[in-house]
Amino acid sequence: MNTLNRNTVNTKTYTERILQFGEGNFLRAFANWMIHEMNKQADFDGGVVAVQPIDQGLIKMLNDQDGLYTLYLNGIKNGQAISEHEIIDCIQRGINPYENYTDYLANAENPDLRFVISNTTEAGIAYNQNDKLDDAPQSSFPGKLTALLFKRFQTFGGASDKGLIIIPCELIDRNGDNLKRIVLQYASDWNLGDDFIEWVNDDTIFCNTLVDRIVPGYPRDKMDIITQELGYKDNLVVEGEQFHLWVIEGPEAIKEEIPAEACGLNIVFTNNMEPYRTRKVRILNGAHTSLVPVGYLYGIDKVRESLEDEVVGGFLKDVIFEEICPTLDLPETELNQFANDVLDRFRNPYLEHALISISLNSTSKYKTRVLPSVLEYIKRTDKLPQCLLFSLAALIAFYKGERNGEAIPLKDDQSALDFFREQWAIGDIATVAKATLQNTNFWGQDLTQYNGLLEEVTKNLENIVNSGMQTALQSFKKVGTW
Repeated sequence: MNTLNRNTVNTKTYTERILQFGEGNFLRAFANWMIHEMNKQADFDGGVVAVQPIDQGLIKMLNDQDGLYTLYLNGIKNGQAISEHEIIDCIQRGINPYENYTDYLANAENPDLRFVISNTTEAGIAYNQNDKLDDAPQSSFPGKLTALLFKRFQTFGGASDKGLIIIPCELIDRNGDNLKRIVLQYASDWNLGDDFIEWVNDDTIFCNTLVDRIVPGYPRDKMDIITQELGYKDNLVVEGEQFHLWVIEGPEAIKEEIPAEACGLNIVFTNNMEPYRTRKVRILNGAHTSLVPVGYLYGIDKVRESLEDEVVGGFLKDVIFEEICPTLDLPETELNQFANDVLDRFRNPYLEHALISISLNSTSKYKTRVLPSVLEYIKRTDKLPQCLLFSLAALIAFYKGERNGEAIPLKDDQSALDFFREQWAIGDIATVAKATLQNTNFWGQDLTQYNGLLEEVTKNLENIVNSGMQTALQSFKKVGTW
């Protein structure tokens, strides 16, 4: 059986317009797939040169397959569970700068180069004071990028039209701003001159981004079946979910250079990404965190199973549509579409998310993902969000550490585990509720100051502990909450 490469399949070649730091699963299932779609549907002509950002990586394997790989997208699409696969051909070649720094730096001289994309992990956008301009290569990703930008500045005499659009995908807040800050720090450290700094500031665009697609990666346990299905060997098969979202914050002109809309891609161009970040944290992450203690104590182990259960699924929908969405400022149609996409993602039959695996550090997750919705709901309506507070009561019950007589494998900061162990050792439910809500180390404030909140949480906690989650949640439903 042949190995996938450009001799065994008929593929196109494209102009090398994109330099990509990172060759791992996420970029190949996310950004490269979108580039592939724009090449097919809008004649984007976006060829990618993939750069291995660290000493060990996949570039040799990628070059052995001429940049080709198969992408499987699995999930809910147009209301149906669909698994589909396609060969992605936008990567033209890969470079390992640790073995051939000259080839890496030569990309700066390419007049067609326009975009830089990166995903070098959360630790990748970091300053290393030991990096020098004449290193081959620099240790850090920002160091490598600065050297490339300076070479480009020199090659084209600081021409304004040879600046690059830089779109990092690292999962840190304000990733573009942080990357630019470090590049300018190197420019200063290395004495690259005021003209270069001005060129970076004026002609090189650093975008902040938000990326969203679950990428399980290489399906090792299914490769025998996949290989038989494909009819060729592919060492770089990657799996991703159907859903995708790429929010790019930058000048409006970027939209004219990236034909996402013509291809139906879920790429949002904006001058302010914060509402989209808030939407993701509150709806997607907040729904996860709200669901975990309720679903798990109800006797359900998987996210998908929670959605399929009439009672738990109904509870989660009310959490999202009745109590989280009304606290957000984006248009209602956008919020509802995103919320429905989230529910489809939770229903994905190709991904099995265990509730217990996403229960890690649930107290801090509730503070960052759910509590802002609680407080905003109170502020906007002068009422208590009953479902979100039922979830808070369930969280306190979850940290009692027992489900149907079996120990729950709790994972959290030791201080949080110690707190709940001590409180539940006292045994009085009202005391546990009050102490938890007053714990400013958890919430950053005393939650008992909100009128009626302590009473609501205590009532729900008593029902959960004394009657069990199934009875408590079904009773909660019957009183007309949803």
